[in-house]
Amino acid sequence: MEECASCLIAVGRSGSRTPWIKRWKKAVNVIRTCQWMARDARLQFSLAVLSRTCSYVAISIHNDDAADFDPDAAASASKPADAAAPAVGFSVAADDADFKGLVKDKRRDCFRRLGAGAGIAAALASDAETGIRGDEEDVRRRREAFGANTYPRRKPKRFWRHVWDALSDVFLSVLLVCAAVSLGFGIKEHGLKDGWYDGVSIFLAVFLVAAVSAVSNHGQAKRFDRLASESDDVAVTVVRGGRRQEVSIFDVVVGDVAVLKIGDVVPADGVFLQGHAMQVDESSMTGEPHPVHVDADESPFLASGVKVIDGYGHMLVTAVGTDTAWGEMMSSITREKTEPTPLQERLERLTSSIGKVGVAVAVLVFAVLTARQFTGSTKDDQGNPAFDKKHVTFNDVFTALVSIFQQAVTIIVVAIPEGLPLAVTLTLAFSMKRMVREHALVRTLSACETMGSVTAICTDKTGTLTLNQMKVTEFWVGTDRPNKAVATVSDVVVSLLRQGAGLNTTGSVYRPDNVSPPEISGSPTEKALLSWAVAELAMDSDALKRSCKVLHVEAFNSDKKRSGVLIRDNATGAVIAHWKGAAEMVLANCTEYLGADGKARELSVDNRRKLEKIIGDMAAASLRCIAFAYKNVHGDNSAKIDDEGLTLLGFVGLKDPCRPEVRTAIEACTNAGVAVKMVTGDNLLTARAIAKECGIISDNDPDGIVMEGQEFRAMSPEQQLEMVDRIRVMARSLPMDKLVLVQRLKQKGHVVAVTGDGTNDAPALKEADVGLSMGIQGTEVAKESSDIVIMNDNFDTVVTAIRWGRCVFNNIQKFIQFQLTVNVAALIINFVSAVTSGKMPLTTVQLLWVNLIMDTMGALALATDTPTKALMRRLPIGRTAPLISNAMWRNLAAQAAFQVAILLALQYRGRDIFGLSEKANGTMIFNAFVLCQVFNEFNAREIERRNVFAGVLRNKMFLGIIAVTIAMQVVMVELLTRFAGTQRLDLAQWGVCLLIAAMSWPIGWSVKFIPVPDRPLHELLTARKFF
Repeated sequence: MEECASCLIAVGRSGSRTPWIKRWKKAVNVIRTCQWMARDARLQFSLAVLSRTCSYVAISIHNDDAADFDPDAAASASKPADAAAPAVGFSVAADDADFKGLVKDKRRDCFRRLGAGAGIAAALASDAETGIRGDEEDVRRRREAFGANTYPRRKPKRFWRHVWDALSDVFLSVLLVCAAVSLGFGIKEHGLKDGWYDGVSIFLAVFLVAAVSAVSNHGQAKRFDRLASESDDVAVTVVRGGRRQEVSIFDVVVGDVAVLKIGDVVPADGVFLQGHAMQVDESSMTGEPHPVHVDADESPFLASGVKVIDGYGHMLVTAVGTDTAWGEMMSSITREKTEPTPLQERLERLTSSIGKVGVAVAVLVFAVLTARQFTGSTKDDQGNPAFDKKHVTFNDVFTALVSIFQQAVTIIVVAIPEGLPLAVTLTLAFSMKRMVREHALVRTLSACETMGSVTAICTDKTGTLTLNQMKVTEFWVGTDRPNKAVATVSDVVVSLLRQGAGLNTTGSVYRPDNVSPPEISGSPTEKALLSWAVAELAMDSDALKRSCKVLHVEAFNSDKKRSGVLIRDNATGAVIAHWKGAAEMVLANCTEYLGADGKARELSVDNRRKLEKIIGDMAAASLRCIAFAYKNVHGDNSAKIDDEGLTLLGFVGLKDPCRPEVRTAIEACTNAGVAVKMVTGDNLLTARAIAKECGIISDNDPDGIVMEGQEFRAMSPEQQLEMVDRIRVMARSLPMDKLVLVQRLKQKGHVVAVTGDGTNDAPALKEADVGLSMGIQGTEVAKESSDIVIMNDNFDTVVTAIRWGRCVFNNIQKFIQFQLTVNVAALIINFVSAVTSGKMPLTTVQLLWVNLIMDTMGALALATDTPTKALMRRLPIGRTAPLISNAMWRNLAAQAAFQVAILLALQYRGRDIFGLSEKANGTMIFNAFVLCQVFNEFNAREIERRNVFAGVLRNKMFLGIIAVTIAMQVVMVELLTRFAGTQRLDLAQWGVCLLIAAMSWPIGWSVKFIPVPDRPLHELLTARKFF
């Protein structure tokens, strides 16, 4: 090399470079040509692997004159395969009538004509094994050709529709009519210049109330629509480019190969490709509850929306969106109107009761004012009778009646607390939005409020109390515990274990190349076992599948706690049954076991006792013990895999550590009076160890019971009712055990929440007061049966849902206390004034402004408080807790009495004390009344605690509403004097109003020293359930 370099340098210096450059260029061409040819040969050998990678290099080699070979041209010919691969056309068209009705009409003739599953896959430019290419261009092309997996939704209400709904309120409509009459008579009597004020003022006030209500309702409707779309978006496992991946159900396209397992909902129409023992529930489409067996020949059709109830398999998507039967049905219907929650129904009854009182008061006021008007008792501003009996005209009589009627209707508007339903909507929407941030997706509105009443939680273990990060930490072959399986265990045992782990599984192992680590998918247990088999047993999944043929599969059964597979060894022709599952269940069916040397030994009593001790020790160490067993079978025609007389291969212990925050969460539940009960399929020792680690059982709880599901099932219903409160852990339980447990708890008066992730959990989820499904490990059936989806599968999120549920009820109580105070004060003040003086101190516009403050603004201010730690130190609310507690009656009675007393004093003595005119005194009454409500909003923040300012600075919404209310009140008094019927006040008068309003704080603080009885007041006063 040094000599060559010296020659090049020398030649370069002499200026004769061309011969040397030509020689070097030829040498480089030869070397590169050899490399490209070798790569081309390897490319043909490993095409299947390369085609599954994200990108690879394809090189075109032209065998022309080697001397003319240009490496630059060859480099330019090299480009990524994704860019070079041509777009393969489809052999079928989306508008082909036969193909379009393939699944909807179950056209077997079309299915066979297209070549069954494999032929249809080829026609759709897909592959039964590797799926579609899956790059953006491929997905876009399929979406353009066959459509997207979505269906048109009902358009939400526009803003103006919400305005119209608000104006449709019967009393606001009456006020609009009164406003129109007032406008007409005002213009006729006083001319256009001065006569329009009263009528237009009422119009503006009514429209302001309607607009604010419409803005709130429109905003909440948009939030609910967003939450609904999030709950519809589920993850689907598909195979693209030979690799399993999860995509949104909305991103599934025609040609996709979808992977289905028990509990999944079929994401689109398609045909069955491969799998084992798959059965589906088509009741959602056909109404028939019987399971339907699916196979690749006789019954290959899978309709969108049906549920997999047994087995597993792959399907080829043939139609999506509105081309499916489910999509056609969904696009032809509109979303059902949201039903009122139980709390909303109770509030509507309360609103109706208060409205009846308001109507009665309004009728009395109308009668009194009418009598005083036409008897001359009512005086005008100059002290003269407002009605001149000597000069009676139709206009005077009609105008007086309209004015009186208008005031009476306004009293009804103020009295009816239409803000209560709005407050529930606001607090539920606010809570739902915040709960989504904290990983709890609410699917049913009533679940928000019901969570606040929960007294018992029946929870799963795996993934909820634990991290769901399984890892094999112990391995036993017989009674031996080898350090390295491959090195110290017989090849026969290792080979059988590879078959048992790699073929008896619903997971998969994918190696993109020989360098990258394998990609393992499946449930946490399957992933842990496959990872162990690859790492410790040196399992090659692809080679294993080539060497054996799967004949029959029995999916995991929750009753037997195991799964089985029947295989044929292609090399020897031997037929072997492999079983895997709960160690004690599998061991019970074994008669022999293999030692590390590969020799079979009889399972004597002593040996069985030793193996049971190994299982018990692992369980006591919080390990989940899985056993592998096999049996040589004669013949392969059996419809059921033989599970008797098995030979034990070994045990593995899987560790799933508890979540670090779960102990604190369970302690919070205990302090809040909520009992936590763990229901698991693990054995008794493992369940006890996990429960103790989580804090569900402790030495301070001598009454707590840990039992197995079998023992619970053997009890009579009466015995179950007697024991149900003491049960802390139920091990080796079946799904029906959880259902019965929930039923017994409800019979004892508990409000029960249940967590579940499996299809078999659906009955218990539906039976519970609140069903909570797991968002990560939960099946679609479980999610559909639940009210709340725990998106991170964490028990701490369940506690968060309880805290928000209590917050919802607490916020509603705050608003009720605030609004009833205004209702009571306004009704008494107006009624007393009308009876005694013939006038109401507050005009129609002023009363509508007060109505706006206490309804919409008050709901916004008080319904958006966040949960406090104090909420979890109280006992559960219970099913029938009164909306208005005795403490609330005490608080609102004190505040209403104060407001009535001070404002009636201003009404009768204000002009004498402050030397005010009639209009200025009326403005003082109006201003003081509004400011009293502003100050009382602070009092309403705490029902029992004396410190009403705790955490107020953290509630930006509350402070913003207070600031806006005060600013608008200043505008009403100082600027909109003609509109509001007010007179501008000086600083001293404003100071008096603020001083009067501020007195509500010390009154609210001191009244909380008065003790109240525990028994609800309504039980003493009335038998009717108004409250």
